[in-house]
Amino acid sequence: MKKIFLLLSVPALVLLYSCGGEKTDNTPKVAGMMDLDLSPHGVPVSIMVPDSSKGKLEVVVQSWGATEIKVGNGFQLSIADDEGDITLAKSDIAGNDVNKFKRYVLDEPTAIIWESQITEPEFHFYAIVKVGEKSYVLKDIEGDMFSEEQVKKMMDSAKGIRAKEAAPKS
Repeated sequence: MKKIFLLLSVPALVLLYSCGGEKTDNTPKVAGMMDLDLSPHGVPVSIMVPDSSKGKLEVVVQSWGATEIKVGNGFQLSIADDEGDITLAKSDIAGNDVNKFKRYVLDEPTAIIWESQITEPEFHFYAIVKVGEKSYVLKDIEGDMFSEEQVKKMMDSAKGIRAKEAAPKS
């Protein structure tokens, strides 16, 4: 009986020892996406962006304070430390005489996706996301045309931003 106990307890102890004590990575894993730490660019958050299979990653801090993230042509968003104003954003959308508003695809208190058109349909998003005590405005980068699917992917990334954990002190 003791031999059976020893025979079963050794593998159990090895298994328990190998699983314990290490810090786990709480970053969500999504196929085709990677976690991007924006703290080196002055924004203390992490955001999921398409991995390098979707295009070259570019992060640019603009002089007006926004940080722009581009991965290929289909993922381009801007993040700014700002309280945002969804009512003002909707007013600007409705008042645009060039890029005519067609409809809201998503209309929430802090996030909108809309369809507009100059010559062809295009989609845009605007989101106010609170991370801890800070608010950020995330939106697509103006100038390029995006499909509804591309904008929804950008919106999902925007809604998923989270505070960047401070590096452990050594």
